[in-house]
Amino acid sequence: MHHLQACLEPHSQYQTVTTGLDSVPWPYSALPEVDLAAVQLRTTFLGRRLAAPVLIGAMTGGAERARIINRNLATAAQRLGIGMMLGSQRVMLERPEVTETFRVRDVAPDILLVGNLGAAQFGLGYGAAEALRAVQQVGADALAIHANPLQEAMQAGGDTRWRGLLERLSDVVPALPFPTILKEVGHGLDVGTARAAADIGFTALDVAGAGGTSWARVEQLVRYGTVRSPALCELGIPTARALRDVRGALPGMPLVASGGIRTGLDAARALALGAQVVAVARPLLEPALEGPEAAEAWLADFIHDLRIALFVGGYDRVDEVRPALDWPLATARG
Repeated sequence: MHHLQACLEPHSQYQTVTTGLDSVPWPYSALPEVDLAAVQLRTTFLGRRLAAPVLIGAMTGGAERARIINRNLATAAQRLGIGMMLGSQRVMLERPEVTETFRVRDVAPDILLVGNLGAAQFGLGYGAAEALRAVQQVGADALAIHANPLQEAMQAGGDTRWRGLLERLSDVVPALPFPTILKEVGHGLDVGTARAAADIGFTALDVAGAGGTSWARVEQLVRYGTVRSPALCELGIPTARALRDVRGALPGMPLVASGGIRTGLDAARALALGAQVVAVARPLLEPALEGPEAAEAWLADFIHDLRIALFVGGYDRVDEVRPALDWPLATARG
């Protein structure tokens, strides 16, 4: 649980890089010709209906406190009709006794549930069998494979042998009988990797851009109690830029926007840059520790703010928001 505690510290966040979403214009209509209550947020992602284009982002698993967090978040997701991504299940596969900390279907039978494994593990021997176990043992609908080279490089004993990984994933991903998402963890998905992932057969991409939690910073906080390599920890592709660039390169690829998504207006702007859904993690950590009601309340406010953004923009439905890829983006703090 040291990583969760580190995530709550201010120094776990990017210090000089922003998501760039603040610079994305959002329309404002003084006579929107829309009723706020009638704004339709329903959408479809990975073949599943969502009441709003929102996922609870990957957080944790493997400890009793993690079990509580996951169940509180899943309960909130079930009540609100949104999706949820589990934290890395590597610990579950290697220590079956902690599998229960990931199981949430008894409290969230209807949600879109996404499992999660690290890309590096497939370079170290994981294959389709491990991916199937990760999904089937928790009743997930899909699997996210997370790419985190900078985070691994900052860990003591991190997995840093990544040569040949694309070829390995090209063998595994097409053999899986469920949707797969390639996701970064908060340092941004580059266009080259996005194109390679599309060629391999990934169903969707999570750009997970820079500007929110820096997992390089988190690892240094856990390892040293301080950030020893601040310049390296600021590396990454800001969320808005990653979204714009990947959408421009792959116009038909379903995209998740995560990385520093903090408000409903952030979510609206991410949709305008081409995301189908947004994922939120760190802002939910403290509410999830309080209980399902606190998590639900935070998410309900977030979704309501998204609804207001669409209302004042003159949009009746979330699928009316069209990508605009030519806006200049600011991504550094003054």
